Amino acid sequence: MPRSPDAGLPARDGLPLRLLLVLALLSATAPLSVDFYLASFPAIATSLETDAGAVQLTLTAFLVGLGVGQVLWGPVTDHLGRVRPLLVGCTVSTLAAAVAVLAPTIEVLIGARFVQALAGAAGIVVARAVIADLLEGFAAARAMSLMMTIKSIAPVAAPAIGGAVAGHVPWRGVLGIVLAVTVLQLVGALTTVRESLPPQRRTPRVQYASLGRLFGRPAFLGYAATVLFTFGALMTYISSSSFVYQGVLGTTELVYGLLFALNAIGLTIGGLVSARLARRRVHPARTVSLALPVTVASTAAVLVVAVSPLPAWVLAVPLFPMVTSAGFVMGNTSALALQQSRDVAGAGSALVGGLMFLFGGVVSPLGGIAGDDTAVPMALVMVVSSTCALGSFVLTRRYVRCHPAAERAFTAEVVTADR
Repeated sequence: MPRSPDAGLPARDGLPLRLLLVLALLSATAPLSVDFYLASFPAIATSLETDAGAVQLTLTAFLVGLGVGQVLWGPVTDHLGRVRPLLVGCTVSTLAAAVAVLAPTIEVLIGARFVQALAGAAGIVVARAVIADLLEGFAAARAMSLMMTIKSIAPVAAPAIGGAVAGHVPWRGVLGIVLAVTVLQLVGALTTVRESLPPQRRTPRVQYASLGRLFGRPAFLGYAATVLFTFGALMTYISSSSFVYQGVLGTTELVYGLLFALNAIGLTIGGLVSARLARRRVHPARTVSLALPVTVASTAAVLVVAVSPLPAWVLAVPLFPMVTSAGFVMGNTSALALQQSRDVAGAGSALVGGLMFLFGGVVSPLGGIAGDDTAVPMALVMVVSSTCALGSFVLTRRYVRCHPAAERAFTAEVVTADR
């Protein structure tokens, strides 16, 4: 059973299912708030009399808000505990989501999405920090993978629902679904999440300097970079998918939603298998070392198809293993990174998530830089990001092999590791 907030040792078996479900819902702010309305991008552009680039800025603003918000919330939760910041963040996020539904201009919509993300980032930070508070080692890796697997139900269902309703419901109605999600997050936070950081383990004040100290921990920084670059490749695909599928492949909104959901099912499979491997004490680094080369190869295949005379529909083939492999990487490397920052779990969660979404916000518009009728920019960014992820991971594992104490939580139970 998980420990109580004032217990001395971390739990080994995991978290209650209800808590895990709510943490997954809180951590799913990005897919739930983004994937529902991707299929509505063309409709938003028409309704607000703007272009595709401006509409994509609503996504960029959201990602930047999530990045900045996590950096701001992390040290706050290390000082005040997890629950109070979580409730404030969920409340403000709900209000901003309501403004987005009523936005009269693209500028108001961009601003509302930024504030919604800035506040909603509290849930993402707290979800990971609670796991780091209560679990470590393989138990933490398993819980992190399970949480991200449950969360991946959102990108499975959201684009399919969004694509299905986009042709029948105005885009404001689609954003109304996003508003309903924020309400559910607030209810879940109020009814289920309990304080996991006792007063004696809190920092004496809000210490943003702890974020800087984490940059001095090579293993943490390397694993965080792996998460960051993997997410960059995934986010480039997500932000460009609506225009690529509908503009390059010529699919309808419904077909786009179904194809997007198919890829998200692969992400779910990756998370489920990762959780099972962690239960069997397979080192998370071993799993990642097998998955990342698949990510790189898949993104390279996307680029080859994009620049070749092959039929456009072939582009969808390598996207599936790319997204699936990311499911093996994200949860495991997040757990490995947070293992290096358990003394300031809020700051560690903030830095991992903040850098990840800031980078995603920077690279996401690049996929559409040449217009909505080519997939070449998307493919190029994905190749560069996935290659950097692999390079970061390889360098980090070399460091860990020279400093085995950096992962002592795994040492006693490892069945197989990267050799």
